[in-house]
Amino acid sequence: MSSERFLDDKWLKKLDREMQVLFDREGTDRKTLDEVFDKPTLNTLGKLISDGVIDIVDFPISTGKEGNVFRGVTPDKKFVALKIYRTSNATFKHMSNYIVGDPRFKAISRNRREIVREWTKKEYKNLEILHEIGVRAPVPIKRINNVLVMEYIGDSNMPAPMIKDVVLRNPKKISDTLISYISKMYKKAGLIHSDLSMFNVLIHKNQPYIIDVGQSVLKEHPLAYDFLKRDIHNVLHYFKKYGIVANEEEIYIKITKN
Repeated sequence: MSSERFLDDKWLKKLDREMQVLFDREGTDRKTLDEVFDKPTLNTLGKLISDGVIDIVDFPISTGKEGNVFRGVTPDKKFVALKIYRTSNATFKHMSNYIVGDPRFKAISRNRREIVREWTKKEYKNLEILHEIGVRAPVPIKRINNVLVMEYIGDSNMPAPMIKDVVLRNPKKISDTLISYISKMYKKAGLIHSDLSMFNVLIHKNQPYIIDVGQSVLKEHPLAYDFLKRDIHNVLHYFKKYGIVANEEEIYIKITKN
């Protein structure tokens, strides 16, 4: 074994031990740890560390269907969010349904790891688009393989909560803002979130931030308008609890008219 390979293995074992301590602290079992931090993912984290993008992985923020989000710390002590897509048991059929119909991703195979890489790339590109058109969302920083580094939304004590977990002081303003985000994404970028719900909107400093845009599609996607109608419905349905009523069809027509 070469000395370089020996050092690589030592480094991987060290990082694996650090991840185990991290997960032990959060009460996570070894099976979940292995699903998230397989050897290729540890190598990717090593690349991010050696490139000076991150210094440490701090603590878990959330667990989703396809991946986990962690808070990271950069070498200059700034917080970032790391989204790590699982490559062992992610819902690849679900992912491929959103990628295959997207004209930006015409030539991908059905290889599991490649689909996850393309999904990560897709989320990075969609976050770039949102940033460019003025929709509040985490700013993408770096993407390697199945790991996405982006802006951390929150403060030093805790990440920003999901909108479903807070009582809004100005629900009408937030509702109008979210509908304006849907409209701006469609009109300025031809982009549709496709899974907008109160699980993927954060509230930070009394402003909504859109997250989880890996599944977002261009309006050329064959199911784009079904997705758009669902996004509008989900927002309006949630805000009925605050006594806010709006006509879904009127909003849909207003957004899609030339």
